[in-house]
Amino acid sequence: MTGSGKSVVNEFFQQKGYQSVYFGGATLEEVKKRGLEVNETNEKLVREDLRKQLGMAAYALINLPKIEAALIQGSVIIDGLYSWSEYKVLREKFPGILTVLAVYTTRKIRYQRLSMRKVRPLNNEEAFGRDKAEIENSEKGGPIAIADYLVTNDGDIEALKKSLDEIYENL
Repeated sequence: MTGSGKSVVNEFFQQKGYQSVYFGGATLEEVKKRGLEVNETNEKLVREDLRKQLGMAAYALINLPKIEAALIQGSVIIDGLYSWSEYKVLREKFPGILTVLAVYTTRKIRYQRLSMRKVRPLNNEEAFGRDKAEIENSEKGGPIAIADYLVTNDGDIEALKKSLDEIYENL
């Protein structure tokens, strides 16, 4: 969920040499392409519009060329796998090499982090709206439920990195 620490996880694996593909980047690109202000309302509008146009696997489909190009250079971390449909596309396209890591953080902590975020901060109402939309409209629970690894990120960054080190050693 938003504010759980996915960006920190992404940075961790990039430092280990992984290429990164950020699914949310497609939203930001489309918001800007449409000449809209980058904010939660417009991002939600674009996310839902892309899924209406391309289906629930939209972000996997949009980002497949980036993933394939990155895989040529080595291992890849995908930041922001949200829907069950996206998971199914990726699992079919990359059989035997897809590993899902879910990052869990309690809502209270996530909302605190989101309110202090430098880029696109959210207040509690906006954060709850984002949660609601992702749960109800994005099939978000599936990838979390099927994850190969689950990290609880309710502590500091060093505790998260320690957990990630253990996972990294098992990959």
